[in-house]
Amino acid sequence: MSMMWIPLVLLYGVLKGVREIVKKKALEENSTIEVLFMYTFLSFLIVLPEAREAMDMETKFYLYVAFKSFVIFLAWMFSFKAIKKMPISLYGVLDLSRVLFATLLGVFVLQEALGGSQAVGLLFVSVGLLLLKYRPRAGRQAEAAAQRVETKYVVMAFASCVLNAVSGLMDKLLMRQISSGQLQFWYMFFLVLMYLAFILCTRTPVNVHSMVRNRWIWLLSVLFVIADRALFIANGMPGSRVTVMTLLKQAGCVVTILAGRYLFKEKHTTHKLFCALIIIAGIVIAVLQE
Repeated sequence: MSMMWIPLVLLYGVLKGVREIVKKKALEENSTIEVLFMYTFLSFLIVLPEAREAMDMETKFYLYVAFKSFVIFLAWMFSFKAIKKMPISLYGVLDLSRVLFATLLGVFVLQEALGGSQAVGLLFVSVGLLLLKYRPRAGRQAEAAAQRVETKYVVMAFASCVLNAVSGLMDKLLMRQISSGQLQFWYMFFLVLMYLAFILCTRTPVNVHSMVRNRWIWLLSVLFVIADRALFIANGMPGSRVTVMTLLKQAGCVVTILAGRYLFKEKHTTHKLFCALIIIAGIVIAVLQE
């Protein structure tokens, strides 16, 4: 039973990768804020039946969960804007910092020991993600030219990584005191309110009819609820460790690479598949000691 958190986090990682694919499809039909608001709203409707059980929390935890929601609200806004303005390959390299930030928080805040296999696994995952930046020599100059982006978008990408790492740390801390159902219900509730407030305050136009008809948003909502519930349950298990969970989550990166080759028929993916193998090796090494 103590090992059940590992497959749960792997499930989260795989679904996170699938979610990136679905998100790309959803954004082809609607704007960023439309997708963000609609899929958080639909996700909230899915967990609405748990409202009665979610009410029994101390007042301070409502504030803590609201703060976590605000952290994610900012993280998603930053990441969407950064991805829109920079090559996805460059964003993938910057996203590597999420692994490092989350690991450091686990070690220094939660006082988790970074064992030998976890250190080696972190090295493999980091190398695999970092190598995604590099392509065969023939495409390097064109890639370098394409990756010249404004500094503010690079800062947004880093900010998103830091905020996601903070959110992951809060999940672990909150799950010591409240249930996965309570965390998910109020987390989604506050997110919906924040995106709605953003739309109203900025007077951003939204096409409700188009949002409702976008089947990719519906699928995104279901995947989001399942993945987050798996992660919250894993965080609530005594043996789970943020340092190892951070590495397991990188399974999503492997999913997007494979989807690019076999689903979207992208060219020149052999190098990325090689990087994926390095990442998988790092994940396997990281859990050997568990």
